[in-house]
Amino acid sequence: MKYKSFAHMNCSLAQALEVLGERWTLLILRDAFNGSRRFDDFLSLGIARNVLTARLNTLVDRGILEKRPVDGKSSDYLLTRKGLDLQPVLLSLTHWGDKHMPHEEGPRLTFVEKATGEPIREMSATSRDGRPLGAREVRAIPGPGLASGS
Repeated sequence: MKYKSFAHMNCSLAQALEVLGERWTLLILRDAFNGSRRFDDFLSLGIARNVLTARLNTLVDRGILEKRPVDGKSSDYLLTRKGLDLQPVLLSLTHWGDKHMPHEEGPRLTFVEKATGEPIREMSATSRDGRPLGAREVRAIPGPGLASGS
C-alpha cells in the first residue's frame, strides 16, 4: 500500500513518520537494537526481500543505519548515533503495547539496566527536575521552526 507523503508538512512528527512510519521499519530497528546486523538476520521477520532491501536502503540513506562491508558480498547494518537516539521511541511503544495489549502471562520483555540488572522505569514525559508528568500536564507551544513557516 502506498502512503501519502508527509514531506511537505512543517511538523516534527510528520517528518519522523516520513522515515519511520512504515511498520516494517520499526521491527527492523527493534531487531537492530537486539543485535541483528546482516540482511539475512532481518529476513527472520518474515519480510519480503524486496521490501527489506527498500527499508534498509531508506534507513541507510536517512543516516539511521550505516551499511558497512564485511567481505566481498556481505555487509553489516549498524545503528548510527541518529539510530541509537530512537531507543526511547521503541521503548515507549513497547511499554504502551504491554500496558494496552498485554499478554495474559505478563510483559513480553523486561528492559533492564546492563550495569545493575535492575528494570528501567517505563518511558514517560518528565519535567526538567525529573517529576513524571501526565498527558494532560504537557502542551505544545510554537517554536522558531514553526513560526518561520518553512
